[in-house]
Parts: sequence; C-alpha cells; structure tokens
Amino acid sequence: MNIILVALGSHGDVHPFVGIGAALRERGHHVKVIAFGYFQQLIEDVGLEYVSCGTAEEYKTFASNPLAWKRYRGSRAIMELCTRLLEPIYRLIAENFVPGQTVMAASSLALGARVAEDHLHIPAATVHLQPSIFRSVITPPFIQGLFMPDWLPRWAKRAQFNLVDMLVIDPVLAGPLNAFRESLGLAPVRKVLGEYIHSPNRVIGLFPEWFAPPQSDWPSQVRLAGFPMFDESGLAELPRDLVEFLDAGEPPIAFTPGSAMWQGHRFFEESTQACIRLGKRGILLSRHAEHIPKHLPPMVKHVSFAPFSELLPRCAALVHHGGVGTTSQALAAAIPQLVVPHAHDQPDNAKRLLRLGVARKLEVWQYKRRRIATTLSKLLASAAVRQNAKQVATRFATNSGIDRACDLIEDLANTGNPAATVASR
Repeated sequence: MNIILVALGSHGDVHPFVGIGAALRERGHHVKVIAFGYFQQLIEDVGLEYVSCGTAEEYKTFASNPLAWKRYRGSRAIMELCTRLLEPIYRLIAENFVPGQTVMAASSLALGARVAEDHLHIPAATVHLQPSIFRSVITPPFIQGLFMPDWLPRWAKRAQFNLVDMLVIDPVLAGPLNAFRESLGLAPVRKVLGEYIHSPNRVIGLFPEWFAPPQSDWPSQVRLAGFPMFDESGLAELPRDLVEFLDAGEPPIAFTPGSAMWQGHRFFEESTQACIRLGKRGILLSRHAEHIPKHLPPMVKHVSFAPFSELLPRCAALVHHGGVGTTSQALAAAIPQLVVPHAHDQPDNAKRLLRLGVARKLEVWQYKRRRIATTLSKLLASAAVRQNAKQVATRFATNSGIDRACDLIEDLANTGNPAATVASR
C-alpha cells in the first residue's frame, strides 16, 4: 500500500510522523512524507521517501519570526502559513496519489490535505498531536483568551467558540480556503478549525485517554492511539562528552524551550543563573548555539540534541515549554517537570500536567532566576510529585502509540471516504 504522510511544523510536529512512517515501512508499505526541507535528512535517515512542500530556508524564516510564538499573534501567523501552503500541498498530494492504492494521514493544519481528501476522494485521516485541538463545552481545553469555568453554561461556552470562528479564525482561513475549493468545484465551508479541520473519515489523536479523556461532544470518528514515543533514539546517540558529564556528578536539571523556539536567549540566561543559585548541575538543550550564554559555569553544559528517552531518565527534572512531545517523554521518564508555556497548545498541556500532580508552572513573565530557583527547589523536594511521576510512568508499559496509529492508518483502506458525499456542489 502507498501511504502519504503530511507533516507540518517543527521537530515536535514532524517526529511523530517520522516514527509512524518508519513503522509503516517495516510493515511493508511504501511511505512518502511531505514536509519542509529542514527535515529531509531525518526523513530519509529512516528510509522514507521525502517530498518537499518548502525549503529549509522557508522553514527557518517562519520559525525565526518572533510573532509565530506569541500567544495571540502567533496563531494568526500560523494560519497565514497554512493558507500559503494550501494549494502547494494539494498539488503534491495529487501528484503522488494512486487511486485504489493510496491512503493518507495529515497533520492538523494541513488544509491542502483536507481539500485533497474531498476532491480526490482519498481515504484519509487527520492526525492531531494535542488534545487542545478538540473543542468541548463539557470539558473545554484551556485556551488563552477564553473564559470557560466549570460553572459557565454550555451555551455560553459554545457562543465563545462561535465568536472565535466568526471574528478571528474564519476571516483569515475561510476566504483563501473557499476560493481554492471553488476553483475545484467544491462547496464552501465554515468553522475551519472548529469543524472542517477534522476529517469526516478518521481522526487520530496521538495521546492516551488518561491524559485527555474523550468527550461526548468530540467528533465521533476520533480514535486515540497514545503517545508516539519517537525521538531519534537509535539514529542519534548521547554525545560522549554528555555521557561524561552525566557520569561526573548528581543528576542534572535539563532545560529546553522547544525545538521550534528560535528566540531562546533569555530562557537560557535565566536558566543558567538559576542553576548557580541552586548549586545544581544543568543541561541546556538547543540546536541554536548562539542562544547559549558565552561563558557557562562548569556545572552547566550545552548540548545541541540528545534523544529524550536516553537523557531524561538520567535527569533530576525537566524545565520546558509544554510541547506535547516533550511532555510525553518527561512523563515516561518519571521526572518532575517545570512548565513555562508560551502559546498554542502549551498552556493546555501544562494544565493537564498540573492535574496529574507531576509539575509546577511559571508564566513566561515569571521566568526569572530567583523565581525559577525557588520553584525548582520546592519541586525537587516534593515527595508527592516524585510519587505521582513514578505512578504515571507505569502507564507507558503498555503504551504503543505508534503501533496503534499504524493500525488505524492501515484500516483506512477499508473505510471508504465519507468526505466524498460533500465534496462537490
């Protein structure tokens, strides 16, 4: 079977598709991955066929835009990127689609894949990495700017979602999307991120039920696979100097603002100073050496990359942005977490970690050396947090998110394509 995977985003967004693609290849399928050129080497290293939807430089230009990671303006920047990629992604899928022999799985914001599903009648699934993408008036995700306490009537919660669609999202997405759909003879759509984003055929959530229980007002075609625990382990080993550092003293605290963060200077400066205040060893994880303080103390080490599944079990705690991939790796490693959410799904993930009792949270504006040191000191001293982290980690013993996702993608060949019933005027 030919399988097209459409992976848009940063390392945290692309990694799951690479892991799933590698597993599908092992099952005997021919897998193509559509992504930015920045990820070509990684995709090809696991034996998958790479298809470019943009150059590495185009990805860098977007990722280095400070607005992309702001809580409100960042959403608009990402939506505008989606509209620019709308037609190119559709064209790439059309070129690589073989009727009767191809199925497709695409990331949340790959709107061109949704159009291709409708127009070409491709058996397809939308893959959501994070639970915040699912709207619910029963148990709403935590979204900055929305006021949805438990006591608020459901009609009031629904009204807020509708206003966001009408005033914020559809004005950016619906125009370009419907213009392109019209050129293909397709009917217009609305509530792009509220409804259209979900494939009517199959929606795969790459997280487990215990992290985000499905709600009765989620789309009925949602299936949860579990966390996809792919982190390049086996492709990249722990650097020798890092192993020596780990062996030389007590477990360090690891710090990362996420692979997509290209403005990490202040994060790493404050993290370094917090380690000095605590008298604790630290590891600064970043592919951007220019973000790291020039003169690090001996107790703090910079590492460009290390597979989390190998590094985190040897760490005392992880300080991070709240990306769902990083979150899952820290949960599996059974270590305490300090979360500093910036935007997008991160605040919602942070709230779920707090509910599990495995983390503390600081807002971006609170991330200053004295506050960091105080919070980490309390976090590391908490027996309850350590016990909760160990208990949650036991749930990964039976986790096989990648295998389950592969099963759901393979099953697309047998499901038909409900989207075809609404594909034409």
